Amino acid sequence: MYLELKNLSKRFGEKEVVKNLSLSLGKGELLCLLGSSGCGKTTTLKMIGGFLKPDAGEIRVDGEDITRLEPEERPVSTVFQSYALFPHLTVLDNVAYGLKFQKMKRGEIRDMAMEYLDTVGLAEYAGYKIHEISGGQQQRVALVRSLITRPKVLLLDEPLSNLDAKLRVKMRQEIRQIQKEFGITMVFVTHDQEEAMVLGDSIAIMDQGDLVQIGAPEEVYIRPANEFAGNFLGISNRFKDDNGKDIYCRPEDLVFTSDGEIHGEILRGEFLGFYRQYYIRTTDGSEIILRAGRDVLRQKGEKVALAVK
Repeated sequence: MYLELKNLSKRFGEKEVVKNLSLSLGKGELLCLLGSSGCGKTTTLKMIGGFLKPDAGEIRVDGEDITRLEPEERPVSTVFQSYALFPHLTVLDNVAYGLKFQKMKRGEIRDMAMEYLDTVGLAEYAGYKIHEISGGQQQRVALVRSLITRPKVLLLDEPLSNLDAKLRVKMRQEIRQIQKEFGITMVFVTHDQEEAMVLGDSIAIMDQGDLVQIGAPEEVYIRPANEFAGNFLGISNRFKDDNGKDIYCRPEDLVFTSDGEIHGEILRGEFLGFYRQYYIRTTDGSEIILRAGRDVLRQKGEKVALAVK
């Protein structure tokens, strides 16, 4: 594998924030590290980047042990949540900054920086200062500034969290396109489940320093390793049917039917565009969610029968 973490651990005082973490990633793949605040995902990213030293374990990139190398010695680049762009420099100078330490001629640096800016549609903004471009454009500048040094692994620490919802959707499409175009191996930290599903070739779910599950988005969503993974990645129902059998399912796995073994009462419904979402109290007292087509109409207080697809 191209990026390998072996038995990685990190402790701050009495708290162990990353616990014996092992995972691997192939060349040119994008891994999303997913979890709530404090689960250890950003600490893991900082250990890969060299900004934190692990207490135990090993980090390898393309077969090389980089565990004890300083950040500037690693074939790794990081895009921070704040972008960390230089406000006093132009867009072009921000992108070119990392090349100044690679013994290149000034003209070569400028030409290469312009080429990368052109790749992300920002060549016309080369002379602008950072405060003169939008948040999404700043995000692209931060990306190509990291890519231009040709790292083997690119790390992104919740880079879309400062953008509004519409721009986030646009930028995650652009990040995926850039990642494919450059063939770069990426580790993307996020707490947003939809973001992880859209971006990741694989998703690693973390909880309290532990790796709960890793796999392709479809695998993790359809076959969660445990109840935590099922609840964290999307909405998951847990209840008993009329025969006392335990049921675990997604809202879209439930259907209204006349002869189902699950009975309940409609608490409320929501119209969400292309589907309707119904909240139902079952006979065992559980509140569950069912998603149906927008033409499926049920009323509050209506008694219903359900089945799992």
